[in-house]
Amino acid sequence: MAPVDDLLQDAVRRMDASIEHTRAEFNTVRTGRASAALLDRIQIDYYGTPTPLKQLATINVPEPRMLTVQPFDPTSIRAIEKAIQESDLGLTPSNDVKLIRLPMPQPNEERRKELVKVVRRLAEEGKVAVRNVRRDVMQHLQDLTKNHELGDDDERRAEERVQKLTDDHTKGIDDLLKHKEAEIMEV
Repeated sequence: MAPVDDLLQDAVRRMDASIEHTRAEFNTVRTGRASAALLDRIQIDYYGTPTPLKQLATINVPEPRMLTVQPFDPTSIRAIEKAIQESDLGLTPSNDVKLIRLPMPQPNEERRKELVKVVRRLAEEGKVAVRNVRRDVMQHLQDLTKNHELGDDDERRAEERVQKLTDDHTKGIDDLLKHKEAEIMEV
């Protein structure tokens, strides 16, 4: 049963990572409040190399509805401003040569519904990742059974455990989704 336990431990680790990734993606979706994590997905074309914004600038939250971005290299301020404008965040940057200010407008009803769609898509991607882990583990279990390293009954029991893990992790993503939807729709 050692190879089965190893497979299950690996599955748990990978499914937990899928949930954490989904949670991190949810943090990049804008609600009414300012959060530095909103800008985590922004990539800047810095001398021909796509670079994450947080590696090029200090991001602060001076007020609940305001973000500031202060580039380490003042010459990159135009590229940063352009990348923020072209992102799906719906923010309008204003720059005063050394600092970019990002006021967080209260999203209107239509924008909130769009954000809910984005969050649902991210949740579905997380669930697909969990199901892919399940598929990989099921394939390994079948291979073990084919090679006579595992009996049919043991395989069936292991598959049930994998399915339970999958159900628990997809429920975890659904719970995150429900919480994030409520946060977005709150006025």
